[in-house]
Amino acid sequence: MDAVRIALQTLLVISGLFLVLLILMHKGKGGGLSDMFGGGVSSNLGGSSMAERNLNRITVVVGLLWAATIVGLGLLDRLALS
Repeated sequence: MDAVRIALQTLLVISGLFLVLLILMHKGKGGGLSDMFGGGVSSNLGGSSMAERNLNRITVVVGLLWAATIVGLGLLDRLALS
């Protein structure tokens, strides 16, 4: 049981860091703090590119993996208590 817990905790840390990296790679949509400091100067060339759509998909998959890891750790804790 300890090996599974360590594996899930490691996966949680790695997926969490990767998720932060992926979120920071997204292009800003404007209207936030970035516009206040001159970040909204770049023009939008219309629609999202294939790279942006793939980045969205990868972010969703990593987010689901992160959430599933948290649920798995919760289940392990529940099993350990009973």
